Amino acid sequence: MGSAYVGRFAPSPTGPLHAGSLVAALASWLDARAHGGRWLVRIEDIDRPRCVAGAGRLILQQLAACGLVPDEEPARQSDRSASYQAALDQLAGSGRAYPCGCSRQDIERALAAQGRERERHGELVYPGTCRDGLHGRAPRAWRLRVDPGIVHWTDRRLGAQQQDVAAAVGDFVLRRADGLWAYQLAVVVDDAQQGITQVVRGADLADNTARQIRLQRALRLPTPGYLHTPLVMGPNGEKLSKQNGAQPLDTADALATLNRAAAALGLGRRTGPAGDALAAWQREWRGSYNLAGD
Repeated sequence: MGSAYVGRFAPSPTGPLHAGSLVAALASWLDARAHGGRWLVRIEDIDRPRCVAGAGRLILQQLAACGLVPDEEPARQSDRSASYQAALDQLAGSGRAYPCGCSRQDIERALAAQGRERERHGELVYPGTCRDGLHGRAPRAWRLRVDPGIVHWTDRRLGAQQQDVAAAVGDFVLRRADGLWAYQLAVVVDDAQQGITQVVRGADLADNTARQIRLQRALRLPTPGYLHTPLVMGPNGEKLSKQNGAQPLDTADALATLNRAAAALGLGRRTGPAGDALAAWQREWRGSYNLAGD
């Protein structure tokens, strides 16, 4: 292997953990332990309007009840605004970031004028309206200037992946119009500063990977490896989430809860605590890991 393994679990404190989020937590913990590495927890609380008071503390309690205890004091994104500002300043100084005065309605109108319709559940592709200046608009957000070209990476479960970020997303937001930091910038800066070498997370986040690799390259930061875990589906056939009524974890019976998470990862039934799933994870996923990229 290359550098010493450092993994992380990064929940948003918008409510307690549910069965789907425990799958990602267990997978990231197992992968770190399988590689003799460190496992960190980062509370991603930059989207303040969506955060629930006390949810971060509750999440840590739920993890501990399942035997998933981080190797360092958990970090919180709400403490890290200066690091995000420094990254934005670096990008702006090199011409890679620029202010944008467009509202969502402005973008929709511009796309409609070009005869481009947004696909259902698809991205609202930014048409580059403010790339060459604000044209009299007041600045609202900051965006990354994305060059054309396909980003390639290899996911340890999903295999070879690729995306043309310029075509699929366009120049994406780094700081939002409401002044809050965008997820993409925060996660890239945090992963680099915490020395994360492997990102193990749910498959619903796989589509973010190409954007994050683009941003890592623009900031001259290392690219970790990636493994996106299977999703737990709700009764309606959609991803289990807090938005569609996912129930909080039952940590009173932690073994049963862990067994369900292990089964979702294809590890079978365990008879002991989380560490008992380690041998199954090592057989299935340990292997060698590589940095992502072209």
